[in-house]
Amino acid sequence: MARAIMLQGTGSDVGKTVLVAGLCRLAANRGLAVRPFKPQNMSNNAAVADDGGEIGRAQWLQSLAARTPSSVHMNPVLLKPQSDNGSQIIVQGRVFGQAKGRDYQRLKPQLLGAVLESFEKVAAGTDLVIVEGAGSPAEINLRPGDIANMGFATRAGVPVVLVGDIDRGGVIASLVGTHAILDEGDRAMIAGYIINKFRGDISLFDDGISAIEGFTGWPCFGVVPWLPGAGRLPAEDSVVLERLARGGAGALKIAVPVLPRIANFDDLDPLRTEPDVELVFVRSGERIPADASLVVLPGSKSTISDLADFRAAGWDRDLQAHVRRGGRVIGICGGYQMLGRTVHDPLGREGGTLETPGLGLLDVETEMASEKTVRNSQARSTEYDTPLAGYQIHLGITRGPDCDRPSAIIDGAPDGALSADGRIMGTYLHGLFGSDAYRARLLQSFGLSAERRNYRESVDRALDEVASGLQRHLDPRWLAGLLG
Repeated sequence: MARAIMLQGTGSDVGKTVLVAGLCRLAANRGLAVRPFKPQNMSNNAAVADDGGEIGRAQWLQSLAARTPSSVHMNPVLLKPQSDNGSQIIVQGRVFGQAKGRDYQRLKPQLLGAVLESFEKVAAGTDLVIVEGAGSPAEINLRPGDIANMGFATRAGVPVVLVGDIDRGGVIASLVGTHAILDEGDRAMIAGYIINKFRGDISLFDDGISAIEGFTGWPCFGVVPWLPGAGRLPAEDSVVLERLARGGAGALKIAVPVLPRIANFDDLDPLRTEPDVELVFVRSGERIPADASLVVLPGSKSTISDLADFRAAGWDRDLQAHVRRGGRVIGICGGYQMLGRTVHDPLGREGGTLETPGLGLLDVETEMASEKTVRNSQARSTEYDTPLAGYQIHLGITRGPDCDRPSAIIDGAPDGALSADGRIMGTYLHGLFGSDAYRARLLQSFGLSAERRNYRESVDRALDEVASGLQRHLDPRWLAGLLG
């Protein structure tokens, strides 16, 4: 069995995903065969693994960092929230079912076998597996039947490194408090801890390290500062959208309504890196800016519910006004479905509403299908005759007169739709803006003299920067033991 270490957090969003990615790249740069693993993930940012099926987008990024093909076994349980208390459950890449929170707690013990099976497959033929926990082991109310944190670590015998986020404050209390409330068996799994997201003079925290060791006996494996490269990596959770900069005074303003069930919003990351683009995330209670030249409707885990919220926010009126002013609109996946006349859900896959009117900007209709389309795809833009590469994850078939003007040819078949004037476009292809030639032509169509940047290379450079930062700031003796 390969060596393995598990990073768990004192809370959500403490930076575990980036640390795992950085450690994967650091190990890969040293010639080790390394793979990431996350037993359970909750995210609507999904990717299509190289062996088919859905995994969390973060595990796809971590596999890129590890320079290894992605696999559904790297994230055997993926929860995709569809409502405030219910999620679609993906097990080893395939739809397993749906459950509300309390029902899922009862279901978890049945999924442990799949988690352990996937871990064995990931570990086979590998030097090192770096495991990411979910949430926090301090959520002891969820400990019975746990498969995401200590339940997995104790069953698989994987030592744990606890990660604390100093930027949010209270890091000493969060680490000491975690030590205090874990039972003896779980506490024994923790080998040490890492302080993450430090700003300023790291030596000022020396007394904090001494205090934590005095209370817990745990060694500190490093104090990691804010790493600039981390900000250029795709984010995993929609909570990050609350902190994303709204952009500078870019020559082109692009507005993105933030839907309650927004999915695969990392589609927008390539646009966020363009210096002449001001990407504005529009929250509930805000108006779509009147001076936006382009509005992008992103993916959605629940098109019908998000359409209702879109209207409740008044964004339907804003969008109509935007189009009357000559503005352009791009809808991706669920956003594409919203742009049509009607969305039908005869099987009730998204809930109790079987039919709802769309925004009426494209002459198409969508019917939710019984089977989900999940695949990586090669495509070509019909607008700009440029190559595209991305993936499809959608539950629906869209037809109508505007489909006679497809926006792309995907895997040899027409996809999407264009309005007669070419200002409204929809597609099922995620990753559209990550295609460098397409992105450059899109920006040029708005009058920008955009140079063609290689977005994938920029992500790869950011991963190397994160790895270098970890090498500088983590305990060299601990790293030698992990990577030796």
